[in-house]
Amino acid sequence: MSTKSSKVAIYAALAGNGLIAVTKFAASAYTGSSAMFSEAIHSVVDTGNQILLLYGIKRSKQPADKTHPFGYGMEIYFWSFVVAILLFGLGAGISIYEGVHKIQNPQPMTDPFVNYVVIGFAIIFETIAFSVAYRELRKTKGSLGLIKAIRASKDPTIFTVLFEDFAALVGLLVAGLAIYLGEVFQMPILDGVASVIIGLILAITASCLAFECKGLLCGEGASEHIVTGIRSIVKAESDVLYINEILTMHLGPQDILLNISLDFRDAISSGTVEATISELEASIKNKFPEIKRVFIEAQSWMAQGKE
Repeated sequence: MSTKSSKVAIYAALAGNGLIAVTKFAASAYTGSSAMFSEAIHSVVDTGNQILLLYGIKRSKQPADKTHPFGYGMEIYFWSFVVAILLFGLGAGISIYEGVHKIQNPQPMTDPFVNYVVIGFAIIFETIAFSVAYRELRKTKGSLGLIKAIRASKDPTIFTVLFEDFAALVGLLVAGLAIYLGEVFQMPILDGVASVIIGLILAITASCLAFECKGLLCGEGASEHIVTGIRSIVKAESDVLYINEILTMHLGPQDILLNISLDFRDAISSGTVEATISELEASIKNKFPEIKRVFIEAQSWMAQGKE
């Protein structure tokens, strides 16, 4: 997925969360709702997260240098992991703390109607932001379902926005239901319970996000589709006797490192081997532009198996 697509989703979420956060804080101050305060904190954290993602994208575009010969593409993975930590520590932590405090000291809300209006507008904004991110994901997910597409995605900015917006929508529904039930049954304690639930939703979301980012930070390989395509290109070369090994690793969403070990026919000259390697590299990069670096090693399959 292109950087442009990632930025579209992030900017949409940034604009929505910024406006929603201000509105939620105002509603929380006016009505005294703990659940609304937790939602406001959630929106502030999300807004900060989007800024961090944009910073990560900018950092990842730095050219390679002596200290980072393969570039800075993995910066985006690091900053996405930081987002998960902030979502867990600030979003979930403050929400649960606020909820427990409200449960211990329940206070009736004033004019809950204001909260309903804010929640309604927030749901509209979050739905729009979620739709934008989902539309960008659909451009590359093919026939995969949403969950499988997220698991297969190498662009953490997109699934981070999806995770955050989905958690926001669920949190808004929880807040709205708790405020309504608390008013109907005269149980202000439900407002605090909702705040705790929202905190738990954020904690689960952050954990899922951290798990996905961990895989990318540890060095995930290219998709099976790309590896299969590479294998087909190599097999089509008549001078290649055997494919010993194909190793790939994402250095960024659109930056793949490829290492191939090949056993060439013994009868061909070193010049032919060099020409074949150059042709293979050009063919692979032409079909898969996201593969930026290709290293092809000529090695007997018997010698490779002994290493």
